[in-house]
Amino acid sequence: MSPYAPAEPEALLSLDEALPRLEAPIFVFGDRAAIAVRAGDRRVDAFDPPATVDRLGGAAFRADHRLSAPYVLGSMTQGIASADLVEAAARQGLLAFFGSGGLPLEAVDAAIARLRALGERPWGVNLINNPMHPGYEDAMVDRLLAGGVRTIEASAYMSITPGLVRFRLAGLRAEGDRIRAERRIIAKVSREELAEQFWAPPPPAIVESLRAKGQIDGETAALAARIPLAEDLIAEADSGGHTDKRSALLLFPTLAVLRDQLARQHGHALRLGAAGGIATPQTVLAAFTLGADFVSTGSINQACVESGTTPFVKALLAEASMTDVAMAPAADMFEMGVKVQVLTRGLMFHTKARRLEELYLAHESLDALPAAQREFLEKRVFKRGIEEVWDETRRFFERVDPRVLEKAATSPKLKMALVFRWYLGLSSKWPREPDLSRKVDFQIWCGPAMGAFNRWAKGSYLEAPENRRVAAVARELIDGALYLDRVRNLARQGVALPPALREARPRYAP
Repeated sequence: MSPYAPAEPEALLSLDEALPRLEAPIFVFGDRAAIAVRAGDRRVDAFDPPATVDRLGGAAFRADHRLSAPYVLGSMTQGIASADLVEAAARQGLLAFFGSGGLPLEAVDAAIARLRALGERPWGVNLINNPMHPGYEDAMVDRLLAGGVRTIEASAYMSITPGLVRFRLAGLRAEGDRIRAERRIIAKVSREELAEQFWAPPPPAIVESLRAKGQIDGETAALAARIPLAEDLIAEADSGGHTDKRSALLLFPTLAVLRDQLARQHGHALRLGAAGGIATPQTVLAAFTLGADFVSTGSINQACVESGTTPFVKALLAEASMTDVAMAPAADMFEMGVKVQVLTRGLMFHTKARRLEELYLAHESLDALPAAQREFLEKRVFKRGIEEVWDETRRFFERVDPRVLEKAATSPKLKMALVFRWYLGLSSKWPREPDLSRKVDFQIWCGPAMGAFNRWAKGSYLEAPENRRVAAVARELIDGALYLDRVRNLARQGVALPPALREARPRYAP
């Protein structure tokens, strides 16, 4: 290192004073440091420039989405990722997605109308795959377009659908040699084949079908071949809710290689974020070290003040450990064998849901269930008679999709599935009411990230749920990652820091 001296003799600081000053450079002189220097006769042992957010993620992603940091708050269905949460994030220049899945369309309309008041601040709405009710996606896309939504988060998709393509192509136009896409899709994926579909231009067959129906014009159809369906994907590893439980250390690098191959093939600028297990400064920095353009949080936001769940549920989440989660059948894709990851601490939903799946696989109809199993369902799971459950189920589908009842009339297996889905569906609504008489049956989507966050926050102001605001959590995680990046940079230069200084703890207590 070149010879330097502190700008002022008294400017030497202890390392624990200098390291957290992220906005300033740090010059290390033995076990002391300075944030400014002048030419002198001492040699600097190590140096780190200002630890600003520019060190993390992709600058293009932040610029395109008008963000202050490469940090996205993923959606949580049924309004758990609430309008309050989206607004709180937007005010800090962060992108959050309203959790529209499972909500009545009128509730989605109201949320969009409210969020439009954010103007040019970043915000978006989730579009969740619903293969059991394809008409729902069409109705949702109608509302997204009518409401002026510019960015959506696509989740739980297994293939590209006409609704996704119709949203992406709305407003597409040529400006000279460039193409301007007014609407963006950020898709969560955990499979290579799906990532390849999203990063490619929209499927020609779907584009042509939209043109034939008059939903897009010929010019738009021609331009579609020149853009990716989505520039931005999220490599979703082990997470809460719908998850394939992928390993982040394997999934992200695999998709990153695919991204670069497809970018060369199609000539598009493609980006990749990381989700699943993003819960501490260490995991945030690990994602950026792998090359993530941005990170996306999920489970940890559910325990924040602004989320749409209840104080009772937030308290449960704040006590969870990393092992207090398990897989259970998903209500929306029960017959397909799709699973969701849920909280288990103090709850019985996961064991009862698994029993329903076992019974569904073993029997062809409700009438074929052994008497002991019917009694178990009525007394321990439904807490009412099976026929009463079917009556409620029938009335529900008479309102929302009578075609399902037509199929169930000739399929005893489907009728059984619908009865079982009654419990799976309501168990996610009981926590939001909350119906404490059914608290052991609460279905609370949660990944191991929640436990990791709780362990990191223990003993700090963030241990208490009432202090967990999305802006505070985001700031602690981003600045914590920057702090750890500074520590790592100094370590590469031979600076041996004591363990207490190698840890990023919450430090912005209100």
